[in-house]
Amino acid sequence: MTSATGPIAVYVDADACPVKDEVYRVAGRHRLHVFVVANSFLNVPREPWIERVTVPGNFDAADDWIAERVSRGAIVITSDIPLADRCIKAGAEVIGPTGKPFTEASIGMALATRDMMEDLRAMGTVQGGPKPFSARDRSAFLQALDVAVQRLRRAGFQAGRAGLGPRPSQRSGNRNVSAARTPQRGVSSGLTA
Repeated sequence: MTSATGPIAVYVDADACPVKDEVYRVAGRHRLHVFVVANSFLNVPREPWIERVTVPGNFDAADDWIAERVSRGAIVITSDIPLADRCIKAGAEVIGPTGKPFTEASIGMALATRDMMEDLRAMGTVQGGPKPFSARDRSAFLQALDVAVQRLRRAGFQAGRAGLGPRPSQRSGNRNVSAARTPQRGVSSGLTA
């Protein structure tokens, strides 16, 4: 396997994500930079390695922001199957909140199932949505995220946040970045933590 460079970054499709706290815990342990992307303001821990990105605009603006920036070495947390498909095509690791990884081998079936369920709901044949989120789902997610980080580290990606300031246990100011001012991945924003 060829050696990769660059830090591992985690992108959270945050509007309805039930595992944000788990992401922060794993990212803090591995010293990963986290982008919490949402269509509206969300409170996030005040840490220099957690970056809040609020994207104005249409319903898919957060998905577009994430998909345009991810590449190999990124981990995306989402339950949005079309977003997962876009991120996989860009080379990112993608994990659902229940711990189910989306892969090139599984995304086609996930898209087909999503489309079928959407049609069945539209016809009134199926009512409701997914089963309630459980403690087992939370545990499976933690394990899947840790496995993804380890896989990327073995592939040569860096787990540390060079130049991002104090360790996760040392509190600092939060970086609130609007989509209009957010740089492309790998370009300094000039903002200080």
